[in-house]
Amino acid sequence: MNSPKFAIVTGASTGIGFELAHLAAQHGYDLLVAADESLIDAAATDFRRHGVEVRSIVADLATLEGVDQLLAATNGRPVDLLCANAGKGLGHGFLDQRIADWRRVIDTNITGTLYLLQKLLKPMVDRDGGKILITGSIAGFIPGSFQAVYNGSKAFIDSFADTIRNEIKEAKGVTITTLMPGPTETEFFDRAQMEDTSVGTQKKDDPAKVAQDGWDALMAGKTHVISGWKNKLQAAVAHVTPAAILVEQHRKMAEPGSGEEQ
Repeated sequence: MNSPKFAIVTGASTGIGFELAHLAAQHGYDLLVAADESLIDAAATDFRRHGVEVRSIVADLATLEGVDQLLAATNGRPVDLLCANAGKGLGHGFLDQRIADWRRVIDTNITGTLYLLQKLLKPMVDRDGGKILITGSIAGFIPGSFQAVYNGSKAFIDSFADTIRNEIKEAKGVTITTLMPGPTETEFFDRAQMEDTSVGTQKKDDPAKVAQDGWDALMAGKTHVISGWKNKLQAAVAHVTPAAILVEQHRKMAEPGSGEEQ
């Protein structure tokens, strides 16, 4: 082993997860990185230039079997840091979505994430040491027309992180930080079939900056961080704005075809 520190980063093939894995490697963490695509192996090669041990695995983290596959790849090595970043979006109206598609959003964003957290949090609490960064979203504050399942899944994750943080508060050596980005320049909108929407075509945040904000908050032991001043403002406004207004505003951003008006 090259380092006494060991981190797992999920959804690390591109975007925020890719940048988080770079940060962990730069700070001397050996890595186990995972994604549901073979591009993760090329990403791992990039992470190795920081001089740490890196192992990559292609696993479907929407399934319990995929999470078990990831856990088995640790070979029993204690995990000091987890960046639970794997997530999936889905655009268009709920009635137009296939059951398999919206179930996959829930299984990736909620079921697989919770299973991974439960498996890794327990040993962290038992030894009173460990750091977890969960990628939530400011979307969790906003009822999301044409992203109903995704926004609902992030509302769940944001709330769940706050709850579990309280449940384990006696374990002073374990911290859980929630990273809440806004729209970020990643493959998210392409994969969610939202390229023709207003939010899909607008200028978005730099994933490296978002990851750095999350990393800094994680290392400081903060409970959560909203990346970017515009997103901080949007989150603050969301707390005092009626849901009917919020959902109508979201409709203008996420309705299919809204990007053509730009």
